[in-house]
Amino acid sequence: MTLLAEAELQSFVLLRLGDRRFAVAAKEIAELVAPSRVFRFPHHTQEIEGVILRRGRIVPVCDVAEKLIERKLTSRRFYLIAQRRYAAQNEWIAIPVSGECELIHAEMTPPSESDAPHVAGWLAHAGDVIEVLNLAALTPGPGAQHRAGSAATPPGALQPQEARR
Repeated sequence: MTLLAEAELQSFVLLRLGDRRFAVAAKEIAELVAPSRVFRFPHHTQEIEGVILRRGRIVPVCDVAEKLIERKLTSRRFYLIAQRRYAAQNEWIAIPVSGECELIHAEMTPPSESDAPHVAGWLAHAGDVIEVLNLAALTPGPGAQHRAGSAATPPGALQPQEARR
């Protein structure tokens, strides 16, 4: 392999959700950890099922399987802790995976205009074509559902209301 060909290869982590494999750019992965207790609490963000505590941080658990394979995971082998960029800040998220993860080096094909927003590109590996995930498009960001002035929330709806008798 030539030096130029090696330079075009990127590192990816392959993850398994049910019977399908997906990829995430390795530079976005912080670590792979065994499942731990998920703390659940009342909230209005369906994409977040709860949080785990990891290295002194509260990490939201985002089960992306339902969006990608149209069903929730029944068993979890690991949590893939990824760094996701929200506007000007980075945040960790935990993605449950159902099988082994693997580090590979491959050349990514860019997405086409007809691909879903969560597709960052495509890999060819071991005879399979694998979606590279765009975590920013796949997971919710802070205030994603409750931004003042958005179509979903009327202007002023998040402003404190004065109590009157």
